[in-house]
Amino acid sequence: MEEHRKSTVVITGASSGVGLHAANALSKMGWHVVMACRDLAKAESAARSLEMPQDSYTLLHIDLASLESVRQFVKDFRETGRPIDALVCNAAIYMPLLKEPLWSPEGYELSVATNHLGHFLLSNLMLEDLKHSGAAEPRLVILGTVTHNPDELGGKIPPRPDLGNLEGFEAGFKAPIAMIDGKQFEPVKAYKDSKVCNVLTMRELHRRYHEATGITFSSLYPGCVADTPLFRNHYPLFQKIFPWFQKNVTGGYVSQELAGQRVAEVVAAPEYSQSGAYWSWGNRQKKDGKSFVRQVSPQARDDDRATRMWELSEKLVGLV
Repeated sequence: MEEHRKSTVVITGASSGVGLHAANALSKMGWHVVMACRDLAKAESAARSLEMPQDSYTLLHIDLASLESVRQFVKDFRETGRPIDALVCNAAIYMPLLKEPLWSPEGYELSVATNHLGHFLLSNLMLEDLKHSGAAEPRLVILGTVTHNPDELGGKIPPRPDLGNLEGFEAGFKAPIAMIDGKQFEPVKAYKDSKVCNVLTMRELHRRYHEATGITFSSLYPGCVADTPLFRNHYPLFQKIFPWFQKNVTGGYVSQELAGQRVAEVVAAPEYSQSGAYWSWGNRQKKDGKSFVRQVSPQARDDDRATRMWELSEKLVGLV
């Protein structure tokens, strides 16, 4: 039973991109990685392609768009009998070319349902598990993005995120309502709004639970991973030009591997034990770039909005 003394991390969306490389980095650090993915065959073949040792990971199914699937995942995880030392909410979908919204099984706009509501429910359900993990310092890490923040270069490109007064959530967030602010559907803004909610969720988790549980809650922007599968639903030309632009013009480019390594460090390294922090490596990446705590966007540091977002999200995912 030696293996059960290994630290265990759950990573959503670990079958490709930053999630996969974070899984690989943590498995090399001696962690056991639960790869929580929609497509288990794809996750298995990805783990094999990186030659992750067979006993260093477990594959469990989750579809974050489906609240039912999130609840089932938590049951399945508990049945493994493993304690959990860290949860990484990494999975995200980005569908910039949609003309009409797509809907989750519960009837919510798909990118907000996947990126925010699924992770919101998962984080709340797994708080108990993290609390009783026996780890000296359990951690819950939510991936952020520079695009949530209009104060930074990467966040200035329109449309800017804006949760308004959460009118869409307030009205039940079912068709025809597809935006958190209740306005007309805009797929790029829906993604950015969902990422503002991710940061608000992290900060609200910290405010509500850090002191009582000792869990470290944090977010990070690991750099611009311009060739991540996140952009697979974008124009082919964009998929070619964007990495080139980030490498040669902005200097913001970061490989999937380096971004994964950064996620792994925020999960495992002692210097990332500050709860409520949003870690960044800045826009101009240097190979020896040091991380720092970055101030989040004005919306994402609005405590009243965080509380309201939390209460409405609890209703939408059926926690209250």
